[in-house]
Amino acid sequence: MKDSFFSGSFGGDASKIAPMTRLECNVCWHVYDPAEGDVTRQIEPGTPFAALPHDWSCPVCSGEKSSFMVLED
Repeated sequence: MKDSFFSGSFGGDASKIAPMTRLECNVCWHVYDPAEGDVTRQIEPGTPFAALPHDWSCPVCSGEKSSFMVLED
């Protein structure tokens, strides 16, 4: 079975990412930075991507969590 996600995609697998990993929306390129949180959804700074609510979506384009890709620093 072929993986339907981009290489580097979070894909819903929290084991792929460290708590302070930054991720980027593959639709609009918005970056979720755990150090900043998400003011639009009242997500506190320091919240890891894996700890976001299951219904969280990109605050810019409403893209799903599974469409976010890990940013390599």
